[in-house]
Amino acid sequence: MAQKGVQLDRETFSCSICLDLLKDPVTIPCGHSYCMNCIKTHWDEDDENKLHSCPQCRQTFTARPVLVKNTMLSDLVEQLKKTGLQAAPADHCYAGPEDVACDICTGRKLKAFKSCLVCLVSYCEKHLQPHFESPAFEKHKLVDPSNKLLENICSCHDEVMKMFCRTDQQCICYLCSVDEHKGHDTVSAAAERTERQRELEVSRLNIQQIIQDREKDVKLLQQEVEGINHSADKTVENSEKIFTELIRLMEERSSDVKQQVRSQQRTELSRVKELQEKLEQEITELKRNDAELQQLSHTEDHNQFLHNYPSLSALSESTDSSSINIRPLLYFEEVTAAVSEVRDKLQDVLREKRTNVSLTVTEVDVLLSQSEPKTRAGFFNYSREITMDPNTAHTRLLLCEGNRKATLMKHQLSHSRHPDRFTEWHQVLSRESLNGRCYWEVEWRGEGVNVAVAYKNISRTGSSYECVFGQNNKSWALRCDENSYTFWYNKIKTPVSGPQSSRVGVYLDHSAGVLSFYSVSETMTLLHRVQTTFTQPLHAGLCPLYTSGNTAEFCKLK
Repeated sequence: MAQKGVQLDRETFSCSICLDLLKDPVTIPCGHSYCMNCIKTHWDEDDENKLHSCPQCRQTFTARPVLVKNTMLSDLVEQLKKTGLQAAPADHCYAGPEDVACDICTGRKLKAFKSCLVCLVSYCEKHLQPHFESPAFEKHKLVDPSNKLLENICSCHDEVMKMFCRTDQQCICYLCSVDEHKGHDTVSAAAERTERQRELEVSRLNIQQIIQDREKDVKLLQQEVEGINHSADKTVENSEKIFTELIRLMEERSSDVKQQVRSQQRTELSRVKELQEKLEQEITELKRNDAELQQLSHTEDHNQFLHNYPSLSALSESTDSSSINIRPLLYFEEVTAAVSEVRDKLQDVLREKRTNVSLTVTEVDVLLSQSEPKTRAGFFNYSREITMDPNTAHTRLLLCEGNRKATLMKHQLSHSRHPDRFTEWHQVLSRESLNGRCYWEVEWRGEGVNVAVAYKNISRTGSSYECVFGQNNKSWALRCDENSYTFWYNKIKTPVSGPQSSRVGVYLDHSAGVLSFYSVSETMTLLHRVQTTFTQPLHAGLCPLYTSGNTAEFCKLK
């Protein structure tokens, strides 16, 4: 009878806030019960209103009720948990379409709590209890609920597949191991799992190491970004200060020139005015003398004329002619010419510096690699001794000079068969794989050559473009003809301009994804640069073009 008394609806002992069995149940003045934490949290949210209410009946309490654990209700809930007599489970405990259902439940099935790999049955918590209580189930393997238990049954023998055939790479049952898999390399599924688990752990360690390395790279890149931004901001700030100072100096110099010109203008004008006034006075005096002479010339009294003539005649003879020479109207043109010369020189300097600044900014390296060398001697620091792999050479290519030089022959040579050999195209790859920063030079003679780099897994057999340097996504090639250059990648043609030379320099920064081709003579001229991401080590490649006798050679660099 007592047992029947506790077989109540689960909702009777459930909290209406969290919808789960009561934990530390408390009963508030209106008679409703809740989990202590649930009602505390509910009322904490209402503290601002200074009014606390029951979530069910909405009765309000002016003063926040003191919460005291309901001991009797707590004991009932604990008894339910221990006896498992939780009749009428909540809806969320029943299995839905996406859930694994208990195979033992009748009627409406509960969600499975565990699946047994020995029984091949899924159990809810109630029906799983014998696995915990009976020694007969001690060796059973319990796993998270699974709908794929039947996949563990052999379709031929209806036995549990506890073996693994390494020969056929599949799970089998014991009967399979003595039947169609007889003589195969078989082990227990547990042993194979242990082996694969070790491999999995190694793979995970490798992946985790790669993740750590990539995270370090990301941090370094972030530092690089911050460094670039800081440097750029500082440079702009300093440049603005310098140009502001330069403008101030120009304004001061302009003001000085203006003052000097105006001062010289005043001096010259004063001198001219003084001479002008002097000449005007002289003109006035000469006009007066001329009037007196005119008057004397009209005197009828001979004696009077002869008496006055000596003094007037002497005055007339003492008058000098004008000695003022007027300069050509140049005056301050020399100043204008001088200022123009300063302007021209400043323009030249600014134009040159602007070009240098543009080149410097363009060459900012954001990929954590050092900047590309600027001189041939600088490239030599990364020179590599490169030789050709005879196993890759087409049968019409003759290798010599320690496998550094390839000559295109008229007829095929007696090369041995090899899976790495190019069968249709006159190509050869280097023996060395290229990582990091590398530099090498190619000397070619004849009508043309393809200077290339390629992944090792480029196709070798057949006449398709998958085998041709530059005609796929596994190789990059600079085609050198007698009068032109062309760059090829993945069938895309890019015309290249530059000085013709029989020697080509190739620079590779694998981690930065940089590949550059240079025309090499007395100076080095950049022909083409590629910025990409290389996913595998590269090999240098050569392809003498057109007719027999053409050669291509990996040079020895001092």
